[in-house]
Amino acid sequence: MYGWRHLVGLVFVTISLYPILFVLTNSFADFPNLANSKLIPNGFTLKHYQSLSESDLIPYFRWLFNTYKIAGIAGFLNVLLGTFAAFAFARLQFKGRRVGLITLVLIQMFPAFLAFVAIYLLFFQIGDVAPFIGLGTHFGLIMVYLGGSIGFNSWLIKGFMDTIPMSLDEAAKVDGATDSQIFFRIVAPLARPILVVLFVISFIGIYSDYILAAIFLKDTNLYTVALGINIVFMDDFSNEWGSIAAASVIAATPIAVLFIFFQKQITGGLTAGSIKG
Repeated sequence: MYGWRHLVGLVFVTISLYPILFVLTNSFADFPNLANSKLIPNGFTLKHYQSLSESDLIPYFRWLFNTYKIAGIAGFLNVLLGTFAAFAFARLQFKGRRVGLITLVLIQMFPAFLAFVAIYLLFFQIGDVAPFIGLGTHFGLIMVYLGGSIGFNSWLIKGFMDTIPMSLDEAAKVDGATDSQIFFRIVAPLARPILVVLFVISFIGIYSDYILAAIFLKDTNLYTVALGINIVFMDDFSNEWGSIAAASVIAATPIAVLFIFFQKQITGGLTAGSIKG
């Protein structure tokens, strides 16, 4: 009676796994180009992985380090600043609080693509005054990532903080605690599940971003993995398919492990703040 459900599930699992297995097996395949690739190759080799580590023209592992650095710093600051904003909106009473919340919602309505030209011109001009934060720098790119996620993160964290009883704050104030002490010693530790979830989501999103990195970074040594694979390897896509597959496997493996490891926390953290109580 319920066999069709298993059949539908099997079909979707197959559709999802096929491209992953195709890239994985082709990263070890001993074939000359894309035209000869198939799911189960005739021979296996490690030459594509070796080419990534031995090539002087393609600094792949430098790109990998750049990606970890940008995603790690931007993810951490995204969560930190979002937590500060969420605490202010959830626990503090100040003039303009409601207007600020509505403004965050309205900003999220506009696609990020609308700001790309403005961002390019803005950081191009900033580079004349402060080159370390201008166009073509990692620090500038991190600043752009911060501006695009704080609003969304603040709303999610605020929803979680609303579930933390205000009586804890009141009891702490009776004992003489300040707002900063309440934040660091009570609210932030209790909100740790949603903070971990948002860091993982932010890290994964920034790790795989291509468009902003392509706009910002021009020096090959400053590329991220997504940008480097697309620009450098795509010049000779058909003949470099094995190296592209190997580079994709190396880049995707840490993200897959991270997502699997935090799967329960991601599901629980996103739903925990959906109901106030």
